[in-house]
Amino acid sequence: MKRKKAAKGSTVKPVKAPTENAAAAEPTAPSAEPTTKSAKRRDKPAAKRTAESARPTAGTAKPAAKRTAKSAKPTAGTAEAAAKPAAKPESHLAMVRRARQINRELAEVYPYAHPELDFRNPFELLVATVLSAQTTDLRVNQTTPAVFAKYPTPEDMAAAVPEELEEAIRPTGFFRAKAKSLIGLSTALRDRFDGEVPGNLDDLVSLPGVGRKTANVVLGNAFGVPGLTVDTHFGRLVRRWKWTEQEDPEKVEAEIAAIFPKSEWTMLSHRVIFHGRRICHSRKPACGACPIAHLCPSYGEGETDPEKARKLLKYEMGGYPGQRLSPPADYPGKPAPARVE
Repeated sequence: MKRKKAAKGSTVKPVKAPTENAAAAEPTAPSAEPTTKSAKRRDKPAAKRTAESARPTAGTAKPAAKRTAKSAKPTAGTAEAAAKPAAKPESHLAMVRRARQINRELAEVYPYAHPELDFRNPFELLVATVLSAQTTDLRVNQTTPAVFAKYPTPEDMAAAVPEELEEAIRPTGFFRAKAKSLIGLSTALRDRFDGEVPGNLDDLVSLPGVGRKTANVVLGNAFGVPGLTVDTHFGRLVRRWKWTEQEDPEKVEAEIAAIFPKSEWTMLSHRVIFHGRRICHSRKPACGACPIAHLCPSYGEGETDPEKARKLLKYEMGGYPGQRLSPPADYPGKPAPARVE
């Protein structure tokens, strides 16, 4: 019992014995933290790598997104076309009515329309029309006075020396082929038709170098027999106006003949050809100065600005001479110069 008492004056400090739990927790606590941190450090790059591999790169995703957006997004023209209802196709009856209205309005614009070849009789018109292939009427008119002075009749031309006739018609181009046709048709007129130009289509197209276009020019303007003259101007305009889609001249003639009464054929030809030469040109039509623009389904193919369009006008519409050296009395333009340029 005496051993249990402490000596007087001494201080005894009790020592705490570490508990079993504390001793076990103390060493593990510091080691647990690094383990967690190192696990995070190990896991973070792995997660990052996974995320980076899963995430598309800026170079691929963005353009892909742009491409998708562009393909999905309609263009302004497409959106506008989608917004507007599709135009109803023009019926055949509506086209015929529009075509006849164009003819009536052209008659007001060109009341003086006429053949633009100088001639005094059917033979001169026939010769001039053959010469007009692949050249202008103006060039033919400047050439034919000397030709008609030397060869006034089919008999004279049939007896022509080919080289001399070729030289006389040289300015019109393709003079060898044209001289051969002129001598051939003149011989046929002399031998088969008593030196007279026949007044029907079948006989005319039987002559060397004479096709339907040439025959219709002669019939309509020398004999008063209605005919459609399908030259390059006529064919271009009737397709531009959607009267036909045909390219072959005979098919064009047949389709246009079905639209108009026969009595209109000759003057319709003159009006359309006048318009094609003066306003509705091949490469740059003067749409802004066209009096029938409101009826034209091809408006806008050419110059639409009125001031610029007016500068494109030719012959009397632009204040210049016409193609004839001796135009009709009611022709508003100036006569063409007689000199061959």
